[in-house]
Amino acid sequence: MRRILGIDPGSVITGWGIIDSDGVRDFHVGHGCIKVEGDNLPEKLGHILYEVGCLIDHWAPAEVGVEEVFVSKNPMSALKLGQARGAAICAAVQRGLPVAEYSARTVKQAAVGYGAAGKDQMQEMIRVLLSLPALPASDAADGLAVAMCHAHSVSNAKVVAKDGTIKEMPSLTRRGSGKRRAKRWVSIP
Repeated sequence: MRRILGIDPGSVITGWGIIDSDGVRDFHVGHGCIKVEGDNLPEKLGHILYEVGCLIDHWAPAEVGVEEVFVSKNPMSALKLGQARGAAICAAVQRGLPVAEYSARTVKQAAVGYGAAGKDQMQEMIRVLLSLPALPASDAADGLAVAMCHAHSVSNAKVVAKDGTIKEMPSLTRRGSGKRRAKRWVSIP
């Protein structure tokens, strides 16, 4: 069982979610939002670094997934988001954890099956998939979705054997005609 921390970085609110996963099933451990405090950007980044570090120290995840920067029409917003993301990544790297990055589209595709899903769709699907009693806040749902995306990414693929042990999947590669957009993954013996 792998414990994974998923982070949806933000300069105002940073969402997080922690799951335990065996590569097939995901189990909710915790989730929440860091309401970023500080009067200026350096203080806010320091707050994100500190709070994500506290999360890691408390929950002891083995791996971290972080959502990539979404480039919007406002370059200053994208820059601040990138810096918030950097602070969260630094907290994980300081503690020696591997960090993987996923685009928002990839995270939505993994959680909902549709890369342009809305916030309400994400919240509801995360609630259903993790059997939560209530809808998580949208930023926390995004953090949980990042963790789930990481748990099921091909580079980390694992399977549960009949005896209950977890084994690495064989090497995977993309194979296709190139004429279709769909990706097919096949095992290489």
